[in-house]
Formats: sequence, C-alpha cells, structure tokens
Amino acid sequence: MTNSHAARGIDTSRPHSARMYDYYLGGKDHFEVDKQAAETVATAYPGIFVCARENRAFMHRATRVLAREHGIRQWLDIGTGIPTEPNLHQVAQSVVPDARVVYADNDPLVLKYAERLMRSTPQGRTTYIEADANDPETLLTAPELAEVLDLNRPVALSLNALMHFITDARDPYGIVGRLLDVLPSGSALALSHCTPDFDPQTWEKVTAIYTGAGTPVQFRAQKDVARFFDGLELLDPGIVVGHRWRPEAGQGHTATDEPLTDAQVSLWVGVGIKP
Repeated sequence: MTNSHAARGIDTSRPHSARMYDYYLGGKDHFEVDKQAAETVATAYPGIFVCARENRAFMHRATRVLAREHGIRQWLDIGTGIPTEPNLHQVAQSVVPDARVVYADNDPLVLKYAERLMRSTPQGRTTYIEADANDPETLLTAPELAEVLDLNRPVALSLNALMHFITDARDPYGIVGRLLDVLPSGSALALSHCTPDFDPQTWEKVTAIYTGAGTPVQFRAQKDVARFFDGLELLDPGIVVGHRWRPEAGQGHTATDEPLTDAQVSLWVGVGIKP
C-alpha cells in the first residue's frame, strides 16, 4: 500500500494494530510501518502468527456453534478489523442464510473496505458502523444498528482480540457489561484475549512494543478474562486456550504438522450465554 491513503484520513506514519493483525494473517492491507512493527513483535514472540490464526479460527468455530446449537441469528462484531475472508457474516450465513450482522470499528482503513463486509446473502443483512468500543452508547444508539438488529431477540456479541486494547483505566468490564445489558436472554458473548500466563517475560516485551508505537495494551491472566463472563453461563469447555475450544467443530481449526502448545497460542477464549 502507498501513502496516497494519508489524504483519506488514514495515518500511515505509525503502525496500527488492525493493519499489524492483517500482516500476521498474511494479508496485503498494511503499510511498511505496520510490517516493521509486526516483525519486531514476531522477533520477541514468534508465536504471534499462530496466535492470530488461532484467534480467527476460534471466531469461525464459535460462530458456527452459536448458529447451529443455540439458534443465534444476529451478531454484533466490535473491533472488526480489516476484512479477511471468510468474514463473520459469511461464516454465519453459511449455516443460517438469514443471519444479520453489524460490524463496528473506528479505523478509517476498515471503512475503506466496508463494502466487502456488506456482501450479504439475499435472506440476511449486514452493515458497518464507524464507532469506538470505548463509547458503547454511541454504538448502541446508531441508526444503522437498529435497522439491522432486533434487540428484542438474542444477539451474539463478538469481541475477538479487542479487549486487550482497552486498559483498565478505560473500564473494560463496564464497557462489556453495558453492551450485554441491552441484549435479551439467550444472547451470547464470544470473546478472545491475549494472555501473558504462559510466558510473562515475552509478553512484557510485546506490551512495550505496542505501547511504544502509540497503542496501549493490557494482556490479562485467565482469572481476569473470566470476569468478562460474570453472570453468563459458559459453554463447555469453559475458558481455554484458543485451539482447545471445540476443535471438533471443524472448519476453522488451524491444521498444523505438529501439535500447538499453549505458549504458542497464548490466547484465552470463551463463549457464554446470557440467562
């Protein structure tokens, strides 16, 4: 990509977490500054590529499980990131063609690719909202959300690799609680979160890299990730490392020649249902 995007409100002078994630996934929607930052992270934590792929794989499996086994037909995906096919709505609509999905992100680069996020099946609906996860009220009152989602019916709140970018100073638990408050019984939370539990020293280095690049992060221990699910009924197998969450669900589990280690993945995931 070139710096011609700067005129469109896209900051190309410093790395961005969404574009770095695109690089981890082998995409092409990033700049040289993102590649350099991502490779610095990879030097400290070579497993970052595995972590990114397993995060994506978890999203695929969780979406299929919620659609097939729990009757979910609506999703609110916050922190969407740069579209990487299959996107959440494509996964959901492959199971239930009438699925409705609202994507939300605050990165102008994601807005540039929003059209790709709205290629729905004829039976379903998708839309994109430019909004900040730190401001749930603006997101929840967006007209586009009301046009696509019926908040009187269950909704899956999808927060994949998002909450470690919201530090405790910004009240992450309050944000998730507010989002869940408006959703009815039978709704779900699907969440993934990077963790230092298996290699604290390495993740200290990763934290320093992101923070030094202007993106504060807070990677959390399992007990702190579990707090996001307070009041929800966790689906089996509970809060586990990403590749261990229902690999039997298929179509979304990364195939590897050798078994993955928890330290490679370093990602807590879980799905909970609102009673």
